[in-house]
Amino acid sequence: MNPQQPSTPSRRTTRRATLGALSALALSAAAPAVLAQARDAAAWPNRPLRLVVGFPAGSSPDLTARTLAEPLSKALGQPVVVENRVGAGGNIAADLVAKATDDHTLGLMINGNMTIAKLLNPALPYDPLKDLAPVSLIGSAPLVLVTDATTPGETGRDLMEAARKGGKAWSYGSPGVGTVAHIGMELLKGKAGIDPVHVPYPGNPQVVTAMMGQQVQLALLPPGIALPQVRAGKLKVIGVTSSGRSELVPDFASLDDQGLTRGYRLEVWNAVAAPVSMPRANLARLSALVAEIVRSPEMRQKLYAQGWQVAGTTAEGLATRVQADTADLGAVITARGIKAE
Repeated sequence: MNPQQPSTPSRRTTRRATLGALSALALSAAAPAVLAQARDAAAWPNRPLRLVVGFPAGSSPDLTARTLAEPLSKALGQPVVVENRVGAGGNIAADLVAKATDDHTLGLMINGNMTIAKLLNPALPYDPLKDLAPVSLIGSAPLVLVTDATTPGETGRDLMEAARKGGKAWSYGSPGVGTVAHIGMELLKGKAGIDPVHVPYPGNPQVVTAMMGQQVQLALLPPGIALPQVRAGKLKVIGVTSSGRSELVPDFASLDDQGLTRGYRLEVWNAVAAPVSMPRANLARLSALVAEIVRSPEMRQKLYAQGWQVAGTTAEGLATRVQADTADLGAVITARGIKAE
């Protein structure tokens, strides 16, 4: 090649230049759309939001929703109005949220509404895994495995051994078919080698009454319901269903820690969800705000008083939890043929 002549660009160099030019054109073409989404997210919300709850005023989900509504309203600059749509174990409210198209409707959900609802009732008009967009996991709480005060033994191991020996002569109570306490006990049966018969009741207060009357021998109860009866000497604790010791039940070890189960974790939880149709930018902003609010010292204290271990996860963190719980509990639902009443 003559050094005096300008070199000819190689094919590779030419191709890189062409691709670079095309990429620049694509970015410049996309820029208006990206900027528009950013502007829309910054302007959202532009009117009051609904925070729909599927349970009555004074219930645990309702208390959490009202605790969250005020700081969320301040952060968003718009009123957040709690709306109770009671019925079907929270699924009426969840369906309303799933079908909302106004970008200003959110839901305060319990775990059943976001995980196993469709598995328990295939006729449900919404699919939680397809129609709800996770925003943030607010808080979780383990359940407490208890037995009646007459069961022989004092340690968790002694009490579990009594349950194993009881076989089908023992029974357990739950607040209804398809509840977390019901499915969680069916999961526990396989992991702990026990086989009590299920007896459903209208609610946990009736379960406690039945236990104290020795009509059932086992139950998985929320800490706030179980512990007063334990302290009064009317029930005995076998263990807690968290993966390790829980700050909500610090005086009692988990079933796993005692070697009574392996890999058993069962918790109730609540979370904020939105319709899957909500714009991604709005969801991202909402998720970050809810997580920040929930993890603040003031909110931690309030939620702890309501019986929750604070989480305040990202949307991705909640999605992971939804998938894991759906897999674990869904396997039991399928294996046992459990259907909601």
